Amino acid sequence: MPLTLTLTEGVLPTGTEKQAVARITDALLKWHGLTGNKVMTPNITATVHVLPKSATFSGGKEFSGAWVEWKVPSFAFADREIQQGFFADATHIIHELSGGKQPKDNIYVNVVHAVDGAWNLNGRAMTNAEIGKAIAKG
Repeated sequence: MPLTLTLTEGVLPTGTEKQAVARITDALLKWHGLTGNKVMTPNITATVHVLPKSATFSGGKEFSGAWVEWKVPSFAFADREIQQGFFADATHIIHELSGGKQPKDNIYVNVVHAVDGAWNLNGRAMTNAEIGKAIAKG
């Protein structure tokens, strides 16, 4: 389940990006009841992109933002309580790690769902049911 964390340079102090990834990953696992799951945990990956302010925009004007985006199977984040809880946690994590300087209204969280059967674990395309069986083993 890849996480893409995109930040305008200076939103987080240099070096805290690793903490952000770890904490956001832990929040996803917590909200889905998968903390410690040996199948799911190593399949959560992340990339961090830190961009200059001249490359991030709101309303067509330069600004400082933070974007947390997950690409996940369609069963993830399907529950409203999970959406609300995780989005609040992710926003809090970025806000806190920024030293309270990054406004919460400039922290964006979203989820992109994959088509059922278009998810890869261990080099094999898997359906939601197959992923569920694999997770149940972990």
